[in-house]
Amino acid sequence: MNRAQKAALAAAILLAAGIAPTGQAQAQPLAADGPAITVDATTARHAIDPNIYGINFADEALAADLRLPVRRWGGNATTRYNYKLDAYNAGADWYFENLHYSNDPAALPDGSEADKFVEQNLRTGTGTVLTVPMVGWTTAARDDACGFSIAKYGPQQGSDAQWRPDCGNGVKSDGTKVTGNIPAETSVAAGPDFTKGWVQYLDSTYGTANSGGVRFYDLDNEPDLWFSTHRDVHPAGTGYEEMRDSTYATAAAIKDADPAAQTLGPVGWGFNSLVYSGLDQKTCSEVGGDCWSNPPDRAAHGGVQFAPWYLQQMQAYEQAHGRRILDYFDEHIYPQQTGVFGGSNDAATQALRLRSTRQLWDPTYVDESWINQPIQFIPRLRSLVDQNYPGTKTAITEYNWGALDHIDGALAQADVLGIFGREGLDLATLWDPPTADEPGAYAFRMFRNYDGQGGSFGDTSVRAASADQEKLSVYAAERSSDHALTVTVINKTTGDLTAPVSVTGGSASTATAAQVYRYGQSDLTAIQHPADQPLTGGGFTTTFPAYSITTYVLPAGTATATPPTAPGTPAATSVGSDRVTLTWTASTAGTDPVASYQVYSGDPATTAPVATVSAPATTATVTGLTPATAYAFRVVAKDTAGRSSPPSAEVRVTTATATAPACTVAYRPATDWGTGFTALVTITNKGPAINGWQLGFSFAGNQKVTQGWSGTWTQTGSAVTVKDAGWNAALATGASTDIGFNGAYTGTNPAPTGFTLNGKSCSIPGTAAAARVAPAVGQAPVGIQGGTS
Repeated sequence: MNRAQKAALAAAILLAAGIAPTGQAQAQPLAADGPAITVDATTARHAIDPNIYGINFADEALAADLRLPVRRWGGNATTRYNYKLDAYNAGADWYFENLHYSNDPAALPDGSEADKFVEQNLRTGTGTVLTVPMVGWTTAARDDACGFSIAKYGPQQGSDAQWRPDCGNGVKSDGTKVTGNIPAETSVAAGPDFTKGWVQYLDSTYGTANSGGVRFYDLDNEPDLWFSTHRDVHPAGTGYEEMRDSTYATAAAIKDADPAAQTLGPVGWGFNSLVYSGLDQKTCSEVGGDCWSNPPDRAAHGGVQFAPWYLQQMQAYEQAHGRRILDYFDEHIYPQQTGVFGGSNDAATQALRLRSTRQLWDPTYVDESWINQPIQFIPRLRSLVDQNYPGTKTAITEYNWGALDHIDGALAQADVLGIFGREGLDLATLWDPPTADEPGAYAFRMFRNYDGQGGSFGDTSVRAASADQEKLSVYAAERSSDHALTVTVINKTTGDLTAPVSVTGGSASTATAAQVYRYGQSDLTAIQHPADQPLTGGGFTTTFPAYSITTYVLPAGTATATPPTAPGTPAATSVGSDRVTLTWTASTAGTDPVASYQVYSGDPATTAPVATVSAPATTATVTGLTPATAYAFRVVAKDTAGRSSPPSAEVRVTTATATAPACTVAYRPATDWGTGFTALVTITNKGPAINGWQLGFSFAGNQKVTQGWSGTWTQTGSAVTVKDAGWNAALATGASTDIGFNGAYTGTNPAPTGFTLNGKSCSIPGTAAAARVAPAVGQAPVGIQGGTS
């Protein structure tokens, strides 16, 4: 057989196997139809804080490449870090051993590892988040001491056999824990004055927070796990009072040393940190059973879960002392689904990882782990702040969705960054950074430096929606530096998807083409810059490659449109039990005339208005309010092109007391993708106990219920009725039940009206009030992921 015959035979074999011979292009199948994407640059506008793009311990090259906004010094090793000795105790992470950095002892505290950390940040223009000790102890010496000496405390199940064989893991051979050890064998007492001294040293060395020095201070690391991670010095769980008093003392010491410094707390390890104190977590992990539903420390504090109690105490401090000592409400989150954080990459775990990001925001997503309930982590943090200490910012200083060395992990990371910006988180730092050449680093580049020249995702979030966020997730923002509109689409499926993209407002009206940048599985080593995407009527249809992140940049053109100025602070008059009249000073028009004013009682970026009036009117009456309830109202102007002004300053109003109605109904749109929506409804019985109920209401627009839950739903024309589901039929006085539905609509999507319960009218709180996130239900943790970094 000659060479040509052999080549022909080989080609035939390859073709029979479905493989194209080398040098011959293989025909590609048609992409599947994907969900429609809509972007509206005129609505849901709010600032994106650049501090959401932070990372713990990123190396200098990556930090410079990403123009990293904040970098955190955190984790278990920082809990007992002694800046004077440049030494720390690793706790349970490494046999409770004292360890130290190899810097010149004679020069300390100058030249410590913490100093080098701050200095790198100064070189890259990165803000520092520095963890300070609050546990009450710090490392005593640069020595080889450890918390559980085998020679002193007997045989143990594990030891540092290679390096320090006398250092055990604190667990006896029979599985019980070593108790009665002496903390002073490794550590020395360190209180608020120790932290104050460190802040004063940093101020004198690098300047104060307002002079380029350290601005952010994390109040230790995961104190609710000290009973495990640092049990050699803190074997008891941290109770409500200890957390309050330690925070008061340490945060006040920081503010005394540097009044401009920003503090973050309580830095809990995860979802259960919102529900339980460390004391309850320790007690219930030992007792089990019903303890998790009625923990003793919580019971001793009126049944109030830990997070709201903590925030209430921080507000009480400010009211008593006239200064704020907690600036950020900081909690960690690690996905608890099996294999996600651990980095597993089988097909099932990849799919689970990509849908599990919904726990950050989606009220319809039931967490697929031992948590087994909707988490809504970022809205939950905001809700806790709004209800218990308004004005506090929100932070997540540790999170990790795993597999940052794989395209699947990069997609999840990009999705998380988009969610952070859209949901209004204020600060976040990824734990365990990727290397510069790993896919996870490219996820950050798609937001911070997609073109290698500093090209970045916008800093003003605008409305973006996908008809199926699990297939194509989308995020959009306008860039203040040049008013370009940036749109990022993530294909989270393993197949190509062709989808229409509709863009209105902003640069969509003038741009004829969008620049395209893409990262995906076809090339894990670089961000590609394909040909520009032509725009027709502000939109286009394109194919999004499988497992890819695509960013579109729509330039603003030469003429930059400006929105109206913020309206004046509203004044409240005629305050009744269910209504208030608001009056404000008119906005000054920008490029186009002012068309209307919208009144909000929640965040204008994420909630619907409670009243709208056409300009030039500057007065509106808000109805449907709850008696004897505090509200905060703001006003936003809209021009004839649909551009929104910044919100006015807020006015706070408390409605008058009135005879309680028979019922109240809170209606909350959860998601809206342009043609459909999800809504949640809370029914509260204000009258005598009932056993069996029927809710009635009417839609105000062209809306239809497509699926409902927690009741039997029927609709005739615009009228909707919901009958109880049996299990929720009984409502005692003051009792509530939650129901919900998915709906479709055309045109606008106003809130329903005319709610009745068993034929009696219900009062309706302002539908745009801060979203009510159902209280968390504590669960016994099973196989905790993360929380021990």
